[in-house]
Amino acid sequence: MSSGTPRSPLRAWWAQRPPAAGAAVMATGIVSVALHLTGREALSRISLVLACAAWLPLAANFGYLLLAERARWMKRAGTPGALTAVAATTVLGTRFSLLGWSLLAAVLLALAALLWPWLLVLVVRRWGRRMPGTVFLGCVATEGLAVLGATLAAATSTAWLAHAALVPFWLGIVLYLIALFRFDLRQVARGAGDHWVAGGALAISALAGAKLLAAAGTGMYLWNADDNAVLHDLTVFLLALDLAWYAVLVAAEIVWPRVRYDARRWSTAFPLGMTAAATLSVAAVVGVPWLDGPGRALLWIAVAGWLAVAAGAVVRARATLRSAGAGTGAVRSTAPR
Repeated sequence: MSSGTPRSPLRAWWAQRPPAAGAAVMATGIVSVALHLTGREALSRISLVLACAAWLPLAANFGYLLLAERARWMKRAGTPGALTAVAATTVLGTRFSLLGWSLLAAVLLALAALLWPWLLVLVVRRWGRRMPGTVFLGCVATEGLAVLGATLAAATSTAWLAHAALVPFWLGIVLYLIALFRFDLRQVARGAGDHWVAGGALAISALAGAKLLAAAGTGMYLWNADDNAVLHDLTVFLLALDLAWYAVLVAAEIVWPRVRYDARRWSTAFPLGMTAAATLSVAAVVGVPWLDGPGRALLWIAVAGWLAVAAGAVVRARATLRSAGAGTGAVRSTAPR
């Protein structure tokens, strides 16, 4: 096909998808997880189907660029949003593990673990100063491996997998601290949605801690009582920090409202869902039942946020397709016959 041949409206719209489009899969997948934790299984499975439907074309596009357009793949892989490929895969794997589909979850864990070091190195090399909230995706992707690894370890009684999950858990915390010093705090007032990842990264870290504690609670001997106490206290501390960020970010949305749709709002929907999932999981594993009520409230806030972003995405996609179709029609009408 020559460069002058017009593309279909659908292909033109798809070509505009940013590398961070995986945030939609992350948001949908973690809402599915949180719904499962509250027993809303039908809604959870509907969300899972939607997440899979979004993940498959993204994975196909990722593979196509890697094999056929390596230069374009390298350009995209160096952006922080590329790490959503790893995070989205681990979120889906976690939900599949909760369904009892351990083999599929293990395959997704292996895929994410294979992509993670390549993408992390490419992204970290380009970190600068005063970065947007996507700088925390290094932590999110790393902690995603810990969450999935610990969930699988508990489901399959595999002690070495739980020990292995400790590595990305601690590394993710280190990456969060590094990212925090590179994060532009002005994004809290000006960000278009991805500034919420500053809190979401703490939420997935707390969820990883909860999953590790849950794995230890299955009867496997993983570490001694002192180590378990440290993990317990750190998990509670991470959740408290996440809830503090949540309150700050909500207040910032009220003071500096940003109501226009932006694709980066998927990076708001994800922390909303992740905070709900982390709160529910920590409440269960550390024996604090009074946290269950706030966790359920946070879940429905996350669902409302997801619906709002999804509605905006549909309206934007329709407008883009309509515009692309009109442009394609104009090109065809002027083409020589």
